[in-house]
Parts: sequence; C-alpha cells; structure tokens
Amino acid sequence: MNLKRTFGAILTVLGIIGVIYTGVEIVQHTGQMTTLVVVGLIGLIFFFTGISLVRNTADTAK
Repeated sequence: MNLKRTFGAILTVLGIIGVIYTGVEIVQHTGQMTTLVVVGLIGLIFFFTGISLVRNTADTAK
C-alpha cells in the first residue's frame, strides 16, 4: 500500500466534491459569494494537489 497515492486519491476526491458543491450552489443562486469562493479555491487546491501526488509518486511494488 502506497500511502502517498492513497492520500493523493483522497485529496482528489475531496477536491472534486468541493468543486461540484460550488458549482451547484452557483447555479442555484444560494449561499454567500465569499463562502463559495473559499470552498471553490480549496476544492481546486485539493484537486490539483491530489492529482500531482498520484502522478509523481513512483509505483514501487515489492
């Protein structure tokens, strides 16, 4: 089990959830703009960090 890849996958999923939540709230015109910006930015950071961890971690199976 590679801990970095697992953590990267978790971050990616959390990022996707954050971005989808932000999109739904924008379309429905609910929620404060400040909250949506913060959740959207954190979601994007999580998503790209998770993708980077998964991509850059070497697969060393023994």
